[in-house]
Amino acid sequence: MNWLDWISAFVNDPAHRSGPDSIVHRVGEHLAFTGEALLWASLLAIPAGLLIGYTGRGAFAVTALAGTARALPTLGLVTLAVLLAKISDLTVLIPLVALAAPSLLVAAAEGVRGTDPQVRDAALGTGLTHRQVLFRVCLPAALPTLLAGLRTATVQVIATATVAAYVGLGGLGRYVIDGLATKNYPTTVGGALLVVLLAVGAQLLFAPLIRYSLPPGARAQRRSLTPKESL
Repeated sequence: MNWLDWISAFVNDPAHRSGPDSIVHRVGEHLAFTGEALLWASLLAIPAGLLIGYTGRGAFAVTALAGTARALPTLGLVTLAVLLAKISDLTVLIPLVALAAPSLLVAAAEGVRGTDPQVRDAALGTGLTHRQVLFRVCLPAALPTLLAGLRTATVQVIATATVAAYVGLGGLGRYVIDGLATKNYPTTVGGALLVVLLAVGAQLLFAPLIRYSLPPGARAQRRSLTPKESL
């Protein structure tokens, strides 16, 4: 039986068409984990990143912290959370937030730091406060970088949210873990493929958002590049 037959068997399985183990239900659970983790990571990391990028204070610490956080084993964090607290959505949410936050923190800080200093000085010279300069000048300029960081965090969380199944929760990881446990390879392959498709879909979703967040001049310059020059 080849992988195409496995995918066909997975899709045509009646249990995957309706009910708690249906593809729609599992995808919904996976997206719920992903969305909630990204929401909390954004609320925690983006304001801190904007402030650090604008003031320039703590930039080195942010880089070091982000590198350390990315090296943390997510499955290990999930296991530790289970040992310290009973199994719940929070068990998976904390490690996923820890995974997504560094990319958002660095993207926000670097995006604001990349704002032209002359533009910032000119904005201050017109009478704008530092807060107004941050949100009216620096944040729009940082938006492409911030969206790129959000794209990276989204793909990472989609791929890693499968660990929810290790502690008995739902999501697409349920197919992978249960399929391996019962040697049901069509289910394992189907679940893994769905995770890949979600990650690719996130990439495709962010591509136009990042492109249209660029300033009009940068967009026009990008369109004028030949395929060879744009690489």
